[in-house]
Amino acid sequence: EEKKECRPALKDDPEYAKYFKMLKMKMPLGAVKQAMVRDGKDPAILDRNPDEPLEEEKKECRPALKDDPEYAKYFKMLKMRIPPAAVKQAMVRDGKDPSILDRNPDDPLKQVEEEKKEC
Repeated sequence: EEKKECRPALKDDPEYAKYFKMLKMKMPLGAVKQAMVRDGKDPAILDRNPDEPLEEEKKECRPALKDDPEYAKYFKMLKMRIPPAAVKQAMVRDGKDPSILDRNPDDPLKQVEEEKKEC
């Protein structure tokens, strides 16, 4: 099974960065879109938020559990040497699944959710 890597924000994506740089250098939008067409790229990309990855990438891409906004604070609590039982209690209080802490903190949440479905 091939793992799909998360793509960076459009403005930092190697495939599109030069076009966003052209815009930053005050080149006319029409000229930049024409350059994209010349290079075989979709010019509609320039109408999207440059700080986010492509939509289809964003849906499949989740950060590691330790970096996921939903769970990062609990992994930070562990890092601060708060006892795991206390952190799990905080998760229960917040309505989160405490078994997440038993997982590899580098696994993305999507992978954890898929493993739960298989059980």
